[in-house]
Amino acid sequence: MGMEYKKIHAFLNDCILYRHEFEEMSKCPRCGVSRYKVKDDEECSTNENSKKAPPAKVLWYLPIVPRFKRLFANGDDAKDLTWHANGRNCDGMVRYPNDCSQWKKIDVCFWISAKRQEILGLD
Repeated sequence: MGMEYKKIHAFLNDCILYRHEFEEMSKCPRCGVSRYKVKDDEECSTNENSKKAPPAKVLWYLPIVPRFKRLFANGDDAKDLTWHANGRNCDGMVRYPNDCSQWKKIDVCFWISAKRQEILGLD
C-alpha cells in the first residue's frame, strides 16, 4: 500500500520510548537495563557490540495524517465519509444510531462531534 511507518525502539517494560532526548541512549535511564537483546552467555561489554544486536522491543508508529489524506483524496469517497455530518436526514426519526438520545448525550458529555466520529470510525 505504500503507507509510511516509523519504528521506534521501546523499553521492555514500556517506561520510555527511545526517541527525542533518549534516542542515542543504549540503556534505560530509570533502571539501567540494555536497550538491545543480550544473549545469556554474552556480557554487554561495549556499546558498539550491543548496537549491532536487535532492539528488545519495537513500537511501530503509523502516522495518521497521511492516512486521512489518502481517505479523502477521492472526491466520491470523501463525500461518503462526510455523509453523517452533511447528508443525513434530520427529521426527528431514528434512522441511524446517531439519531438516538443516548448517542447525543455521549456527544455532549465527551465532546465528540459527528465529523470526528466519522473520521475516527465510531459509527
